[in-house]
Amino acid sequence: MGESQSTIELSNHLVSLMQPLRVYQSIELFAGAGGMALGMEKAGLHHLLLNDFDRYATQTLKKNRPHWDVIHGDVGQIDFKPYRGKVDVLTGGFPCQTFSYAGKKMGMEDTRGTLFYEFARALKESEPKLFLAENVKGLFSHDKGRTLQTMVEVFESMGYKVLEPRVLKAIHYHVPQKRERVFIVGIKKEYASKVTFEWPTASEKLYTLKDALKKGELFTCDVPLSQGQEYPEKKKKVLDLVPAGGYWRDLPLKLQKEYMMKSFYLGGGKTGIARRIAWDEACLTLTCSPAQKQTERCHPEETRPFQVREYARIQTFPDEWIFEGSMTQQYKQIGNAVPVNLAFALGTSLIKALNQIEKLENAKI
Repeated sequence: MGESQSTIELSNHLVSLMQPLRVYQSIELFAGAGGMALGMEKAGLHHLLLNDFDRYATQTLKKNRPHWDVIHGDVGQIDFKPYRGKVDVLTGGFPCQTFSYAGKKMGMEDTRGTLFYEFARALKESEPKLFLAENVKGLFSHDKGRTLQTMVEVFESMGYKVLEPRVLKAIHYHVPQKRERVFIVGIKKEYASKVTFEWPTASEKLYTLKDALKKGELFTCDVPLSQGQEYPEKKKKVLDLVPAGGYWRDLPLKLQKEYMMKSFYLGGGKTGIARRIAWDEACLTLTCSPAQKQTERCHPEETRPFQVREYARIQTFPDEWIFEGSMTQQYKQIGNAVPVNLAFALGTSLIKALNQIEKLENAKI
């Protein structure tokens, strides 16, 4: 089949600009189905270790990359100290969880019992030169900003200079989807004053659903047929009446009230409900369950949710990337992933910073 698939031209162009000066090693936690890991690999990082608690996700990783060292299970059981001096980058998207402050100000200990704590412990034990943490956009406002503030303080206390956390919109990085995520980057303080991490430059070229599902710049063929969920008959009859690019407000008034029930009288646009995506727009953020109410993402022509391979394309996974588990598990893995092309763009920024560090290290010799 060849590499059909997304990131071909983008990958060739950017990697030619930013070749790693040596093989850079990474550890990725909460790796899921491999969106972040695949993008980082395309940028030039070599994965020493990947971990996730979801057994179907780790089966997906092992299926596609048998040579990767994939550990399934509780991250709390992994000893990261043997990787000290071997790992250059730590990456991962830990869940957003509230911490107990209680005025203790014990730093990392205040976060014990959370998955953030395990990410911080991995950082402390392995001492990479850089780290990249990913989270939902809501992290900025979570617990009135205290959660993010605590994370930054913990990272700083462990010897890292933390850059201003940034929200990146996937659509600006060759992803046909309006997904937003928070990224936190840290550089070991011994390098921070001499190294500049440059966030990836937003592309002026924006891709649409048509680019995801049809042959074009992103993919060299139309999306292959695959399994997919169906709408219940009652919902299908409603969505049959919604035009491409439309949503529940495009329904007859009586049907709007029946479908939305109490939500009809509440404020807010709720533009994701009963939503049919148009070919000429980027898809709304994919969820883990394509048929659930209030987050419908209907195909532009057929009244059905996006199929598994369509979901994967919208996240810029290549067609040859196989997802393990039931159809429900596959949707969950894809919906939770960092889009491959976004991860690739971030990976090139990490490579650029690592090359600066490598030059500094070589100058000492």
